[in-house]
Amino acid sequence: MGTIHYQKSGQVASLTISSPPANALSRSILEKLESILDEMEQAQDIKAIILKGEGKFFSAGADIKEFTSLQQAEDYKALAKQGQVLFNRMEGFKIPIIAAIHGAALGGGLELAMACHIRLVSEQAKLGLPELTIGIIPGFAGTQRLPAYVGAAKAYEMILTGEPISGSKAAEYGLANHSYPEEVLFEKAEELAAKVAAKSGPTIHRVMKLIPYTKNSNFQEGIEAEAEAFGEIFGNEDANEGIRAFIEKRKPNFRDK
Repeated sequence: MGTIHYQKSGQVASLTISSPPANALSRSILEKLESILDEMEQAQDIKAIILKGEGKFFSAGADIKEFTSLQQAEDYKALAKQGQVLFNRMEGFKIPIIAAIHGAALGGGLELAMACHIRLVSEQAKLGLPELTIGIIPGFAGTQRLPAYVGAAKAYEMILTGEPISGSKAAEYGLANHSYPEEVLFEKAEELAAKVAAKSGPTIHRVMKLIPYTKNSNFQEGIEAEAEAFGEIFGNEDANEGIRAFIEKRKPNFRDK
C-alpha cells in the first residue's frame, strides 16, 4: 500500500514517499499525507518541510491500477477532488514545503510537487504530465497550476504532447527554483530548509498567508471544471483502452471515442 515516512530534525520536518517501485500516489498515500499535515499543523516548532521520494523517483504519478477499481464518472470526479483539496491545503499551508525532486515527477507526482512552495530538482529528473498518452487528463489541478509556472504556451505543449522536460529545463522555465546534480540535491534542500528555519516563526507564517493573494481568482473555478472533465473522460472508450494499454505495457489504439 505504501506510506510516507515522517522525521523531524530540529525545526525541519522531512517527509519521504515510500511506495515502491515508483512511489505512485494511491488513495492511502494521499490519506497518510493528510494525516501528517494534521499533525504538523499542531506543532509549534516546525518551520520548514522537505518532501522527497524514496528509491529511484520522487513520484512517477497516480496509481493507475487503482483507477480500474472505480466504475462511475462520479467516482473519478471524487478522486480528483480528493487530490485537489489536499494539494490546495498544501499550497495554503502555514509552513513552507520544499519538494526535492529526483528521478521523475510525472502526472500526479508533478501535481503534488507543484502544490509545494519551492521545488528543487536534479538536473536529469523528468517532469511532465503524460496523462494524454493513455487517454486521460490531469485531475489534481495540473491544468491549472502548470501554466502559472511555465506560461500557457509551454503548458499546452507539455500537456498535449505528454512529453516530460528535464530538471535543468524545469529550472529554466520557472517550474523549479534550482537544478542540481542528483548527488547533492537532498543536501541542497536541507541547506535551504535550514535558512528558512532560521527565521522567526511569526514572520514565516505571515508570508505564507500573504503570497497566495497573488493567485488568479479563476483558479477555484478552473479546478472544479478539471474534476468534472476528469470524471467525464474516464467514461469513454479511449480512456479504458489507454489504461489497459498502460497496464499491459503496449501502445494504445485510440479510436477518438
